[in-house]
Amino acid sequence: ADMPDDVTILRDLARQVAEIAAKDIQHERRRLWREHNSLRPTRPLIYVRWFACWHEVLDPILRCEDPFYRQHERFLLGQIYQDRLGDDVIIEPWITVRAQYRPPTGPRRWGPEIRRIPSTEKKGAYKFDAPLKSEADLDKLRPPRHAIDEEATARDAARLGDAIGDILTVCVDRAPQYRSDLSYELAQLRGLEQIMWDMVDRPAWLHRLCAFIRDGILTADEQAEAAGDWRLHNHRNQAMPYARELPDPAPDDQPVRRKDLWTFQAAQEMALVSPAMHDEFILAYQIPILEKFGLVAYGCCEDLTRKIDILRKIPNLRRIAVTPWADVRACAEQIGTDYVLSWRPSPAEMICMGFDPQRVQRLTRAGLEACRGCVVDITLKDIETIGGNFENLVAWTRVVREVVDEFA
Repeated sequence: ADMPDDVTILRDLARQVAEIAAKDIQHERRRLWREHNSLRPTRPLIYVRWFACWHEVLDPILRCEDPFYRQHERFLLGQIYQDRLGDDVIIEPWITVRAQYRPPTGPRRWGPEIRRIPSTEKKGAYKFDAPLKSEADLDKLRPPRHAIDEEATARDAARLGDAIGDILTVCVDRAPQYRSDLSYELAQLRGLEQIMWDMVDRPAWLHRLCAFIRDGILTADEQAEAAGDWRLHNHRNQAMPYARELPDPAPDDQPVRRKDLWTFQAAQEMALVSPAMHDEFILAYQIPILEKFGLVAYGCCEDLTRKIDILRKIPNLRRIAVTPWADVRACAEQIGTDYVLSWRPSPAEMICMGFDPQRVQRLTRAGLEACRGCVVDITLKDIETIGGNFENLVAWTRVVREVVDEFA
């Protein structure tokens, strides 16, 4: 028999995802996240954010030849496997195509090129060559602008739409391409260690650079809003972005304002910087970007134990990340019920070094005990490896669900 072609493969997966998305459990999960993110009591919700190890599980079974179809095959397969986990992730009945931009994003997004020097390992690290070598180099920067290549974008959307648009709604993600953290952009442009020297050696110059980046991101965000390019599928909060205060995520192509959306920022690069300097050089520049949105989630992998009081300056803050390096109890005491405590246990302890149900039970109990009285969810993220064993993740979720039920 002939091998099925790419479109046939995609259609089969799309039908499976549409079936999963139509299950009643999705409505229940929406209700739970909406309540939870609005600080109302629910059981602790579970999110297994496992795409760092998708390559171990999904890549060996991908069948599409064409790279365009293949990336969407990967996404659809990821959704099907996510459903098998039995966590509280909502599988939505749509699929997204990213717009293409002019000029394209990447190493020249601020003008001068940010050069990456890769290691020889397949999934190795890289060094990067930050372009701002001297104070005078500030003059080389160019502000980003929000401009979509409509022809290329329409071509991609039509291609996916023709393949599976009758099964799943195809959305075009037209939001600005500058959605990374200010501190990430800063480190890319100037170098991580160098910024820390700059805070002491040339603070006035560093403030100029931070202001330039802030204004660049803000302007691109504003241009996108003026063009009607923010949509309800552009919510971002490193969880399920539902809340009573905001409209639900949706696949429609009606423009919305930033005020209708969740946004997310972090400052992982500032993990070793004091609260006062984090506040002065990063948070002060993030707040003008963040306050334009409806609700804010803050923190990715950085330890925010000593920074929760400065985060209170974010007027629309709603979720705070409590990471493997944070003091969970100290964070819980400071957060109380003012914000959602997004607890992120260590993936290394939980699953990357093998799966031990007793250890998972013990760690989960200790974490939830430390967060007692808080509005807490559990996100297992940055799972770099599961040793190719997806069943371990399924079992992990089951064990955590049992512990959660004790606490609920």
